[in-house]
Amino acid sequence: MFRLIFLFIVLGAGLYVGSQYSGQQGYVLISIANTTLEMSVTTLLIFIIATLAALFGLEYLIKKMFYASSATWNYFSVRKMRRSRRLTNEGIISLLEGDFKTAEKKVTRWANHHDMPLLCYLVASEAAQGMSDDKKRDHYLNLALEQKDSRLAVELTRAKQQVREGMFDDASTTLSSLSVDYPNNAVVLKLLNNVYLELKLWQPLLDLQPKLAKAKLITKDEQQQLELRAECGLLTEIAEQKGSEGLIQHWNSLSRKLKTDLHLVECFSTQLIKRKADEHAFTVVKETLKKHPAADLYKLLPQMNLADNHPAIVFLEDVLRKDGNNAEAHSALAQFQLRNQKWPEAQQHFEKALAVRSNVSDYAYLADTLEKQNLNKAAHEVSKKALTLVGK
Repeated sequence: MFRLIFLFIVLGAGLYVGSQYSGQQGYVLISIANTTLEMSVTTLLIFIIATLAALFGLEYLIKKMFYASSATWNYFSVRKMRRSRRLTNEGIISLLEGDFKTAEKKVTRWANHHDMPLLCYLVASEAAQGMSDDKKRDHYLNLALEQKDSRLAVELTRAKQQVREGMFDDASTTLSSLSVDYPNNAVVLKLLNNVYLELKLWQPLLDLQPKLAKAKLITKDEQQQLELRAECGLLTEIAEQKGSEGLIQHWNSLSRKLKTDLHLVECFSTQLIKRKADEHAFTVVKETLKKHPAADLYKLLPQMNLADNHPAIVFLEDVLRKDGNNAEAHSALAQFQLRNQKWPEAQQHFEKALAVRSNVSDYAYLADTLEKQNLNKAAHEVSKKALTLVGK
């Protein structure tokens, strides 16, 4: 547009000058080496205008040629990209349908023409894993990793695949590396939580819970359950590594809130019993039951190998004086009486426990108690009840 305006201005100026000085055109002399050229001013102006017009026209034609060539190139490039997108979409559908071979073929065929090859290679990697071809799976992941800004997507895909294959140690390594650069990534945090649970890495699991809660990936109840599970797992781990002394030392270092949690008290006491620290376990369970009567804790008492059963029997008798319908206390006391070969007393407490609730173990103990007293018919009837419960 500017060039056209310029040409019209030059042409108009020429016409104006020509009309003003008609008959007085003058002349122009151009001398180059031995060659001279004469012409009128009007002729020179027309020549200049014609030359400029020719140059502008030539420029226009050249641009048109390049534009046509570029448009043709772009047409074929866009066509290839659209075809690649279509094949990738079809490949994703095939992957979801479980047709892994077709999925791999479609997403890789035109991957070089896709505007996001990363997606093609990640889908191909998933398809390769679906076919249990680890070599191809890793090959496609490496191709994906060569793409720009691909690390997070590639490593998350790798970690998910490792989790699905049960390769939790490898997944832990992958995710730990990612967590350094992406500490608040929701997917990384959730995967780490699952991996720590599988590997029973209790301390890292405990350290992870505040981050999960802050990111609102778990509810308060879920956080509490996970923390208790981790604490119980940590107690078991310490008991196996350091014995009862290390276990007690760790327990004493816990907060008062944790030491009053009934689930953890049961977990701690169970580990003490396994490590033959039954006297300490009895003290812990007895003191806890005085404040919080819990059925699961009563069940631990008969499992203890105490040097003297009398304190446990006295404690249970005192509990039953206050609450005669405490089935678990009746059952625990009956088992101590059975151990002391006091058959009538054991029978009495088993019957009272079973009158409150049904329990296969108590029926079996009662049948054994009746047999000890030569009450075989009654023992047979009790055994039938126990078998009925087992059948249910």
